[in-house]
Amino acid sequence: MSAITIERVAKTYAGSAAPSVDDLSLTVEQGDFLCLLGPSGCGKSTTLRMIAGLEMPTEGRITIGDAVVDDAARGIHTAAERRGLGFVFQSYALWPHLTVRQNVEFGLTIQKVSARERRERVDHALETLAIAPYADRFPAALSGGQQQRVAIARTLAARPSVMLLDEPLSNLDARLRLEMRAEFQRIHRETGTTMVFVTHDQWEAMTLATRIVVMNEGRVQQVGSPLDVYQDPANRFVAEFMGSPPLNVIERGETGSSARVLDANPAAASAGLRPEALRFGAGAAGPLEFPVTIEALLPTGGSWIVEASDGARRLFGTTTSLPAVREGERTTCSVSPSDALFFSDDGSRIAESLITA
Repeated sequence: MSAITIERVAKTYAGSAAPSVDDLSLTVEQGDFLCLLGPSGCGKSTTLRMIAGLEMPTEGRITIGDAVVDDAARGIHTAAERRGLGFVFQSYALWPHLTVRQNVEFGLTIQKVSARERRERVDHALETLAIAPYADRFPAALSGGQQQRVAIARTLAARPSVMLLDEPLSNLDARLRLEMRAEFQRIHRETGTTMVFVTHDQWEAMTLATRIVVMNEGRVQQVGSPLDVYQDPANRFVAEFMGSPPLNVIERGETGSSARVLDANPAAASAGLRPEALRFGAGAAGPLEFPVTIEALLPTGGSWIVEASDGARRLFGTTTSLPAVREGERTTCSVSPSDALFFSDDGSRIAESLITA
């Protein structure tokens, strides 16, 4: 049985001409770690809030387990507190006058769970999130990462069928975000809880999700595993959104030596080259090659970004080995035809290269 089924759901706010979410259909399977990914304003948080019951769909139906919780046509809307879901917000929303234990216990008290079971659930949640030593502290005495763990422990203690997380890591610094990503992976692996996670951070989605839903302007662009979405994007939007440095895009009719990449597929309006697919230097010969000038070599720690110019545009490549080129050097850039992505005028993917490697 699916954990959540969304059927032809739309949400249009009063006074808005365009829907925030438009004709969205999606299935979340039991045990999924599903990430809703996209730029600000794409409808991902609105989708999560509709699943949670904090927003009512204008159209369509939402089913959780075997219960219809929203059906716009029939006027059905189940209140958020009756959906059996856990929600972790971007803000931690902790009670400042309650201790860690009291914060985690709060929802169970409202639900009138017995004192013995409350204690057992809270102890287990505190141990799972490694915050048991802080049980008697107040939130102000905790770091940001510790406060986030308290918010997650509070949700886990309620034993929800599904956990909904709305950009819960965006307020943390880079190191804490990395630590909490590993924490979420561990929690998901150990508890098997179905999770729906909203983020605009592609690497967050790539490292956490079992499946990614890429959204733009209220519509789903692609659903797939992290590798599928990155390696086999459904359209130009997905291809450009995923990746850092971003996709190198070459437009039909542009000048510059890299324009010859489009000769590999005369039907294409544009071509995209991932930075890691570009190879620079005299020993990097390939079926598709063109002259470039190396503009900059940018070390990032364990890798390098190579910035090059083909006479009309800047191209960015990445490598995990020390580049065999120098700044200002005139050299060759090559790419395998199988690594090029081709798009039509409307941005949809079209047939692959007509040149074989």
